[in-house]
Amino acid sequence: MSRLTLEVADIFRAHGPAWRRAQAGHLSLGQLKVMSAIERCRSAELGGHVLQCQACEHTRIAYNSCRNRHCPKCQASAARRGLEARQAELLPVEYYHVVFTLPGPISDIAYYNKSVLYNLLFTAAAETLLTIAADPKHLGARIGATLVLHTWGSAMTHHPHVHGIVPGGGLSLDGERWVAGRPGFFLPVRVLSRLFRRLFLDQLSDAHHAGKLQFFGEHAALAEANAFEDWIKSLRHCEWVVYAKRPFAGPDAVLAYLSRYTHRVAIANSRLIALDEQGVTFKWKDYRAKEPYRHKTLTLAPEEFIRRFLLHVLPAGLHRIRHYGLIANTTRKDNLARARELLTGEKPEPIEPTSNGNLGCEDTEQPLNSPYVCPDCGAPMLIIATFLGGKLPRAPPMITGRS
Repeated sequence: MSRLTLEVADIFRAHGPAWRRAQAGHLSLGQLKVMSAIERCRSAELGGHVLQCQACEHTRIAYNSCRNRHCPKCQASAARRGLEARQAELLPVEYYHVVFTLPGPISDIAYYNKSVLYNLLFTAAAETLLTIAADPKHLGARIGATLVLHTWGSAMTHHPHVHGIVPGGGLSLDGERWVAGRPGFFLPVRVLSRLFRRLFLDQLSDAHHAGKLQFFGEHAALAEANAFEDWIKSLRHCEWVVYAKRPFAGPDAVLAYLSRYTHRVAIANSRLIALDEQGVTFKWKDYRAKEPYRHKTLTLAPEEFIRRFLLHVLPAGLHRIRHYGLIANTTRKDNLARARELLTGEKPEPIEPTSNGNLGCEDTEQPLNSPYVCPDCGAPMLIIATFLGGKLPRAPPMITGRS
């Protein structure tokens, strides 16, 4: 490889053409678009711009990014923008990390019903949190929650779950006071798990009755109503994994978490180790092993690596970051102002919402606040020219005849 660091793009460029030919007719348009975008990202094919230092006149060519939400390089930039957007919205309270995971049998059918089941996962998880928190037996308050969809395990297998960031308290039901939870404790996970299971399975049954689900292969028999109901019954008695981690160690830890998780893709370039005759080797974490032995390496054939990566291409238009309750997009500004006033006793400066009301852009890239920095002298660099894909930048004019 020409670079010191191996990237997903390198694997796609080396083995993508043969993979597409072998899988012709079996790949969705969305998967093909993701492969094409990652292969072309920050290359001359997408065009770019010429930067020049204002102090030492050092020039540099920078190629445009693909801006695809599945691209490891683009999502690193999106995470930084999301971090800036959320910093002013954090409240001076404990924050908790809550995870809702779908059982294996449902994960199996989720792959063929991504839009329906991922939306049900969001809806059931959010309703569970808001309902239990509003119950006077637990917190008795209106809370807010940011939910982030992840569809992968560390080895890139299909493992749909949502990560939630939730403040440890909320507004009283009448909005007149802040109700704080017990220090170090959010909500009982067993209660959350039971309600989440019931809500999800009820909504899944409704989706089946409405004809919104598809079944293939070994699950084809589930298209029949009686077989599906029998299958659902077994899931009503198994354990559903919901857990809440201990509170974050302050706002900086919350921001660090958000920057890591909100724009994460199936695998980061930093986890890749080698691409050679053995296959693709990368780092992964085995959560079933005890802590000292969790960090391992795994080698997959390039074709299997690409197949696993493409398992996690999301349907067009499906938002993977969503806000609920106090921080729902339509009421976030007023609710946060009221919460801050009750917590500090002072009326805060108004918070301007982000342009898309989300955790930074997912598919679009906005200019960063800080200018480009010269690698030689550290002075700001300005864009002096742009060029289209497939074109080379024009050289600066020669200065002649200077007296």
